[in-house]
Amino acid sequence: TQKSNINLDDVVLRFSGDSGDGMQTVGEQFTDSSAIAGNDICTFPDFPAEIRAPQGTLPGVSGFQIHFGKRNILTPGDQPDGLVAMNPAALKVNLSDLKEKGLLILNTDSFTDDNLRKAGYSLNPLDDKELNQKYQVLKLNITTLTQEALKDAPLRHSDKVRSKNFFALGFCFWLYERPIEPTIKWIKHKWSHLPHIVDANIAVLKAGYYFGDTSLIIPNRYKVDRVQAESGLYRKITGNDAFVLGLVAAADRSDFDVVYGSYPITPASSILEGLSRYKNFPIKTLQVEDEIAAIGVTIGASFAGQLGVTGTSGPGVCLKSEAMGLAVITELPLIIINVQRGGPSTGLPTKTEQGDLLQAVYSRHGESPMPVLAAKSPSDCFDTVIESIRIAIDYSTPVMVLSDSYIANGAEPWKIPSVDDIPQFKFKLMKGLNEPTASRSKEDSEDKKDSDKKDGSEDSSSREEFKPYQRDPQTLGRTMAIPGTRGFEHRIGGLEKNERGDVSYDPENHELMVKLRDQKICKVAESYPPIEILGSKKGDVLVIGWGSTYGAITSAVNKLQEQQFSVSSVHLRYINPLPLELGSIIKSFKKVVVPELNLGQLSKIIQAKYLLNVIPINKIQAKPFSVSEIYDQLKEVLLKGEQSGTH
Repeated sequence: TQKSNINLDDVVLRFSGDSGDGMQTVGEQFTDSSAIAGNDICTFPDFPAEIRAPQGTLPGVSGFQIHFGKRNILTPGDQPDGLVAMNPAALKVNLSDLKEKGLLILNTDSFTDDNLRKAGYSLNPLDDKELNQKYQVLKLNITTLTQEALKDAPLRHSDKVRSKNFFALGFCFWLYERPIEPTIKWIKHKWSHLPHIVDANIAVLKAGYYFGDTSLIIPNRYKVDRVQAESGLYRKITGNDAFVLGLVAAADRSDFDVVYGSYPITPASSILEGLSRYKNFPIKTLQVEDEIAAIGVTIGASFAGQLGVTGTSGPGVCLKSEAMGLAVITELPLIIINVQRGGPSTGLPTKTEQGDLLQAVYSRHGESPMPVLAAKSPSDCFDTVIESIRIAIDYSTPVMVLSDSYIANGAEPWKIPSVDDIPQFKFKLMKGLNEPTASRSKEDSEDKKDSDKKDGSEDSSSREEFKPYQRDPQTLGRTMAIPGTRGFEHRIGGLEKNERGDVSYDPENHELMVKLRDQKICKVAESYPPIEILGSKKGDVLVIGWGSTYGAITSAVNKLQEQQFSVSSVHLRYINPLPLELGSIIKSFKKVVVPELNLGQLSKIIQAKYLLNVIPINKIQAKPFSVSEIYDQLKEVLLKGEQSGTH
């Protein structure tokens, strides 16, 4: 039967099933295939926190949404155009999100009495006439078709059934004209040690693909053309992958090793896992016994002339807070990556939230100022972590970098930069005679001193006194020396010091050092690039965003600008200190709106800094903003002047 080919600008597709159905696997493979097909992409994996929730239940539903198109894609999409539901629970959890007349692909084999009961259905939705009227329903007996494709395979029944996700994937590859070869290559690599599994998965994948071509019940096939993108070499990247590559690139372009110490925590764990695969670069990774040990070992690395980096999520930042104060008072370069998740406490480990902003800026005892940066998208994590290293080294300070679960696990195309475009970093270390004093006897030291005098080298006794808290007049960053370097022996630590590094309880000295540390962080803002404004430099409404709200805010503002509304937006990478020109930009607009996935944390900071009323748009539902949510509330502000609030 001849199929109708329909050309589309973009498609939002969601795979959903039990947490053991391999929805994340098929979602990732569909994403890779779409990227190879030349589409722009944005993804949103959504999975339970439990390792294995009860099979067939609502809490056990796992989903993966991908938005792919021939235009610039900034979000994973508001509502799916197509939904693959592998069981009744997946249907119940996701059906309300599906667009009216959207494509609904159901695995009818899973709609058993037991599964219907677990999902809370009193009647079988397959018999619901309204379902068939509201959506384009494709009822496929996916499990049976999988078993038929593997009837001669030397596998147990349970192993055959496990491959049903590849049937659904193969069918969707055919439906949306995706290349199948990249997934076949991936299967061969993934299970290279199990040839019978390779053969089975490929057979089922092809069976799903060719089912679409031969079936009489499939009326349409959909095509999405390539995006017109800037030429270059691209790859799919997640936020945590981008952090990994940013740290590797920085280490490779610098005169130090990156020492990454971490304790496993969702959703930051994959940074440690990813970095551990790059030991051929100047990268050292340590999985330590707890969060406190993780930051302790990285502070020690920075003290020894390497760059310490630690990654965690909000609960881990709580545990690291005392040691962060130590990094502040010792003024050592250190990077703390906080991949935020729903809180408080254990909260929602696999869900997204922007609840740690005030924690990042203020949550240390005493006066402990620290620069705070936030990545806006998966690929932006690469540039943001490199920028954080620049600040940490130039200003001798710990820096916190904020991401979240949505950015960490989401993916988008990334144009791979030229190595020459990546800045080179160099610690400003005092150079001595490069001989640790502890490793030399007194006689050796005297002999070396005489030798140095004969060959004209500088004797450490005639050297000007080294002052570890003497500062660069431009950045106020302190001077540094590798401990044990002859002539530059010094003390740093948690007790207050004077410029010479001596412990000091002098009241005036303490106030001086506190103010100097604060002034140093304030001076960081002098090194920022200019703020980019989306739209006019003055108008009715300015939208200020940070972090993962970038895609939804930008899409909503673009849509409003196309309708001739006076609205512009800025998206902040630098949260502390805020950019110097932000105040003057704010004064050029009548109203300021701040959308956040929290109860208004950036709103509080901006209101306190600039003494103005901010209109917040807040959402705390463990989900990112949809474009329509921000669009509707901004339009309300523009038309009626009414203030928004918690969504």
